[in-house]
Amino acid sequence: MTDPNPELDDADEIRLVRTARGDPAASGAAFDTLYRRHVARVYRYCYARTGSRSDAEDLTAETFLAALESLGRYRGRGSFAAWLLSIARHKCADHHRRRYAAHAAGHSESVETADALPDLVTPNPADAAEQSDLLGCIEKALPDLSPGRREALHLRFWAGLSVRETAVVMRRREGAVKMLISRAVADLRKRCLDEP
Repeated sequence: MTDPNPELDDADEIRLVRTARGDPAASGAAFDTLYRRHVARVYRYCYARTGSRSDAEDLTAETFLAALESLGRYRGRGSFAAWLLSIARHKCADHHRRRYAAHAAGHSESVETADALPDLVTPNPADAAEQSDLLGCIEKALPDLSPGRREALHLRFWAGLSVRETAVVMRRREGAVKMLISRAVADLRKRCLDEP
């Protein structure tokens, strides 16, 4: 999905947040604009963390509800996207803690399930097989990455945050995040592309 408001910058988002928490008549439209701008990235991040469409949908809704309820705490010091993804990160962590505590034995949907969803462009069968093999390898290799590397990949590539925004969410320096991403990509490349 693409950003429905590509011309919207951080200053515009701060104005929208102020409107959403201040003017009752305009608050719905302001928050709706923020929602439309960020819903795809929040969903992608939640899906990457859970592997389940229904869980990702629920967590996305929980994230935006929590954001709406806590708009007063957003101070505009960082990007709205980073603040929002911090909420999503906590919601996903809570979700996993609840599942672990309940000893849920359910099966989550895999990357292969997402790959099997209908596509408007029919790829060459050989290319499709190669892509499927690569996605399968990445899915198997991701759990073996350190939690920091895995989280940096989720935020950077699935949620679409910049390195700077990823650093804010992870509460690390940009250089540390760049190193996490670089090492994670190198690990995945070695495991999935350099194998004989």
